[in-house]
Amino acid sequence: MSIQDETEADTRAERIDPALAAAGWTTTPGAKIRREVICPGRIMPGGKRGDRLNSDYVLIYRDQKLAVIEAKRAGLEPTEGLAQAKEYAKRLNTRLAYATNGVGWYEVDMATGNEGDVEPFPTPDQLWDRCFGDANTWRERFGEVPFEIAGGKWELRYYQHNAITAALEAVSKGEKRVLLTLATGTGKTSIAFQIAWKLFHSRWNLSGEPTRRPRILFLADRNILADQAFNSFSAFPSDAVARIKPDAIRKKGSVPKNASIFLTIFQTFMTGDEKPSYEEYPTDFFDFIIIDECHRGGANDESNWRAVMEYFAPAVQLGLTATPRRKHNADTYAYFGDPVYTYSLRDGIEDGFLTPFKVRQMASTIDEYVWDGTDEVVEGEVVKDKYTESDFNTRLIIEERERSRVAEFMSQIDQKQKTLVFCANQDHARRVRDYINQTKIDPNPDYCHRVTADDGERGEQHLRDFQDNEKAIPTILTTSQKLSTGVDARNVRNIVLMRPIGSMIEFKQIIGRGTRTYDGKDFFTIYDFVKAHEKFNDPEWDGEPVAPVGDPPSKPPTQPDEPDIEAPIDGGGEDGGEVAKSKLIIKLADGKERSIRYISATTYWGPDGKPMTAQEFLERLFGDLSGMISQEDELRKKWSNPDSREQFLSLLEQRGYDAEKLSDMRRLVDAPESDLFDVLAYIRFTTPPKTRTDRAEATKESMPQDIQEDMREFLIGVLRAYQERGETELATQKLNHFLTARYGSIADAKRKLGDVSTIKKAFVDIQTSLYRQ
Repeated sequence: MSIQDETEADTRAERIDPALAAAGWTTTPGAKIRREVICPGRIMPGGKRGDRLNSDYVLIYRDQKLAVIEAKRAGLEPTEGLAQAKEYAKRLNTRLAYATNGVGWYEVDMATGNEGDVEPFPTPDQLWDRCFGDANTWRERFGEVPFEIAGGKWELRYYQHNAITAALEAVSKGEKRVLLTLATGTGKTSIAFQIAWKLFHSRWNLSGEPTRRPRILFLADRNILADQAFNSFSAFPSDAVARIKPDAIRKKGSVPKNASIFLTIFQTFMTGDEKPSYEEYPTDFFDFIIIDECHRGGANDESNWRAVMEYFAPAVQLGLTATPRRKHNADTYAYFGDPVYTYSLRDGIEDGFLTPFKVRQMASTIDEYVWDGTDEVVEGEVVKDKYTESDFNTRLIIEERERSRVAEFMSQIDQKQKTLVFCANQDHARRVRDYINQTKIDPNPDYCHRVTADDGERGEQHLRDFQDNEKAIPTILTTSQKLSTGVDARNVRNIVLMRPIGSMIEFKQIIGRGTRTYDGKDFFTIYDFVKAHEKFNDPEWDGEPVAPVGDPPSKPPTQPDEPDIEAPIDGGGEDGGEVAKSKLIIKLADGKERSIRYISATTYWGPDGKPMTAQEFLERLFGDLSGMISQEDELRKKWSNPDSREQFLSLLEQRGYDAEKLSDMRRLVDAPESDLFDVLAYIRFTTPPKTRTDRAEATKESMPQDIQEDMREFLIGVLRAYQERGETELATQKLNHFLTARYGSIADAKRKLGDVSTIKKAFVDIQTSLYRQ
């Protein structure tokens, strides 16, 4: 076989694999060669994915990824895959990147920038010495402990491997405070488990000698988070793990000490009869402490929980957070220092490890309230003329307003989909729960429950049932603050915001309740009644939603006799501001409730991740279409053939116009019953759009008189499906469906209509006729 005839598979098998084997990569203990799926690609509508990234070879030694190799067939230049190799090396944090055609080898040192030809290929020990010039005993000991992957049932994602490696490298170098910043839903608890696993089995401890197992403390601020971590740490021997709870401390009379892994919450450590329970431990008892959601409590200079961390100052402390450095969490970064690894929400969505989302902006005639003297004061006293969003459900309660909001979002969501509703406080969450249960279609009495601090163990059980993907009930949970972080519910499809969002940190945490991936979940939707979507314009935002669009809703015109409203929110704590002691309760005057109106729209997002008005979006589409289509007949020709139409739609999708966005265009140009062809022709050439019915009827009338009757009836059926459901019914892959649905089998269809080529020609010809005018 000549070198030009070799395929890439031939080159790998006959040239590259033997070269790696000769360098000892298949025989050296601790050395591994892997073909790695780096990321699956961004989740797209219709179950599609963006570009998937695969590395041909990843060279691993002592559980450290040292190099990537991008292979091309021997007939190409060795550096043909160099750009890919560099990109993959950046993703995987490898020191070295190689490009090869099996004949020549080209090396890039990602740290120094040096690059050039290399021969022969380096051995595992040579690459190790290149990557780690300094001797570090603990680095090597950590590398001797394999990751716990449940016998191959679970694989670390590339960013998880990067985070674990970065944290352990910091520990091996003697750093005392370590911070990892990873977006919600990316598996921080799994990362914590793998770090603890390596520390435990390598017998790392503060003495610096492997003389005993370490004592590791996992600290959270909510029981649900500690319980989730306890379950995640189940691979450890049962006698090595202790869950510290107040009841157990009271029953035993002391804190547990006979374990290696301890899990608890700050609140438990703060309890005690004469002194906080954490003070029963010596200050140097724990070797390693993992602080989950560390931005929220322990690292805060003003927090009582900070005392726990300072008491155990000798321990190495690892902070886990989902929030990059911001003015709101400066204390976290002052305490831990800069993160040793960061993986953002934007990264997770682009890689396809997190689910994209849509934002429905909900504006109404009662977003504010102005006292005009016509409404009934049920309780309290009117102290100002105008009330705004932050006053509602804390200082001011208008039942009709909240009831109307519930009715509005319940009319828009699929009521079978799991939904979280964030309310102003526990009382508001109770009332919203009741409104939902009064509005729902489902007869089940457990359809919607409240989960707040006051709901205790019963609320925790409702949450566990909600998290269980095998259970459909409860379908909706209302809450205030309790469910804003760390709750692993993978199939959340809707998040409803009925209270103001105080900070970007909290906003990202709430968004994170829906970003976890689940089979069949292409996106989730945020129903925003409180203008939280404005935070997407903040430079601190780092992950854009993706979805259909519309003009941001302006406030509907207020009727002359309608009130308005606004003010600041009280309180704090786990479940938000409670209702003010001197609350004002208003009952709207007769007829006002019926006059509440809503306007909603879905936001467009540009390639830069910033929101765009509908006008801006249409202008961008017009510009892109101008570069793709110069004449209307050219568009008509492409659209008339199902195969060329599919290719054209694929090009549009690559430019950011997926099927869902294009479908929304119909509403934007006020042509909801038109073919997408008419919408695009209108945008590009200002051609007045026709309805699908008009096109279908005209096509039926223009059918040849001598057409076979069976074929006529078949084509009329195709036109009927098009008329009802749109141009997707005209795709080539739909032809078999039409034939089997009507005739039972392809063979029976051929007996009625003729051979396959005749049927396909008629299927294409009817489309040519459909788009002729």
